[in-house]
Amino acid sequence: MTIHSTHPFADADPDPARRFRGHVGGAVTLWTAGDDTERAGLTVSSHMVALGPQPVVLALLDPDSDLLDVLRTSGWGVVQLLSWADRQLAEAFAGTAPAPGGPFRQAAFTATPYGPRLASATTWAGVRLAGEREVGWSVEVTAAIEHVEIGAEDDDALLHRRGRFHRAP
Repeated sequence: MTIHSTHPFADADPDPARRFRGHVGGAVTLWTAGDDTERAGLTVSSHMVALGPQPVVLALLDPDSDLLDVLRTSGWGVVQLLSWADRQLAEAFAGTAPAPGGPFRQAAFTATPYGPRLASATTWAGVRLAGEREVGWSVEVTAAIEHVEIGAEDDDALLHRRGRFHRAP
């Protein structure tokens, strides 16, 4: 065995744009879609809300994700803000942590007209898929906000920056 002085997973030629994105950071959301017969979810931190007569959420999704397939089929989804307590769930839906029985078995979900909602999520939006386009290695979705519930103050919001989860200050 050889001991190295550098990080074993460090990229010898890091992508500057990827590093920039990591420094931007943002709130962590869980996007879910579907019903009891077919449902999917994905942890998303690349998103923004655009206000106007029809407010929308813009998000960058993995083009190979099950969520994108179910969102396209159903046309509806739920965008919920995650809290610090949800960080393991965020990892499960991101596919970076084990989820025996699938990520939906890791927490309680409630059926809504828009898709499954994390039962503990107090702030969430029901959205309708309004458009999509390829952007870089992602699919940018435009999701019209059809319903919003604002719960308790998000003093313990889950944030993601530089590859790690953080608590809101």
